[in-house]
Amino acid sequence: MNAELKPLEEQVIVITGASSGIGLTTARMAAERGARVVVAARSEGALRELTAEIEADGGEATAVAADVSDREDVREIRRVAEETYGGFDTWVNGAAVSIYGELDEVPVEEMREQFDVNVWGLLYGSLEAADHFKSRGREGAIINVGSIVSERAVLLQGSYSASKHAVKGFTETLRMELEREGAPVSVTLIKPSAIDTPFPDHAKNHMDEEATLPAPVYAPETVARAICHAAEHPQHEVTVGAGGKQMTVLGEFASRAMDKLMETVFYRQQRTGDPPRPDAADGLEEPTGDLEQRGGYEGHVSETSLYTSLRQRRELPGSSALGAGLVAGAVYAGYRLLRSGRDSSVDAAASEAEADAEERRLETPRL
Repeated sequence: MNAELKPLEEQVIVITGASSGIGLTTARMAAERGARVVVAARSEGALRELTAEIEADGGEATAVAADVSDREDVREIRRVAEETYGGFDTWVNGAAVSIYGELDEVPVEEMREQFDVNVWGLLYGSLEAADHFKSRGREGAIINVGSIVSERAVLLQGSYSASKHAVKGFTETLRMELEREGAPVSVTLIKPSAIDTPFPDHAKNHMDEEATLPAPVYAPETVARAICHAAEHPQHEVTVGAGGKQMTVLGEFASRAMDKLMETVFYRQQRTGDPPRPDAADGLEEPTGDLEQRGGYEGHVSETSLYTSLRQRRELPGSSALGAGLVAGAVYAGYRLLRSGRDSSVDAAASEAEADAEERRLETPRL
């Protein structure tokens, strides 16, 4: 990458999907660290509340009510940022919608709407940001929020997994094209593990039970910190959460074992056992309108990810020794989860397995 990025406090940062979850957490964190933020989402009322909150805390924010599936709305986000601040330094594509259900139960029309947001909305934002940086000869960063499911699909979220695979492919291609032409633009793919946001609450749910997240689960601040770090330090990809990394490595080195883990434990972990709430919000159909960072996950939520922080600081090498440690940790986690016969024991087994794997990884560089 050819970009030398500014310190966060000197930046203007555009964030889509800023009214809840990861986008909201990132907007608040970036503003607290001195960045001027342009926040975009469909809910105009939520954005007004967010900008008032940031300004009351001494920050600076501008809101744009926009649906990223509409390219003209995305162009409007760019226009407002350029007119208000003279441009921007980082563009974060964070808007996404979720659907739970087996593939033959989800209407194709809903999958298409999901791709309009998760894929085309991200594509529109990336292209607008790239054009802005190139046309002005300005260094900057494009940060796309993907998912660990772009590496290993999760059943009951098949269409979401497919959309995140598309995000990964587009992001990698955009990065290579910009590098080849010498554009001073950093392109980063952020791949969160399961995160305690309103993701399952705002999902379109075709299951006969209320949706939830598979353990281990991390706080949205872990992703926001990774995004803010990537806004200052060029990086290709960042996996947030050792649990997600274990899933990727196990899927690569023991794919059949990972299939079995998905078909048993992960299938069960995404269903609460309670019937769906009749009044549940549906982010696919309409904006939720609430400034909610957390989703109220009932199990253990990891507030930090030591693996991610060390990898971003280059203190954990991407070596074969590290890979071996991750495989060992992933296999151990899978073994404990598969041995866990009761739903109530799954979260505890996952948390314990991850803690043990973290200790192994810390020792890996000394091997």
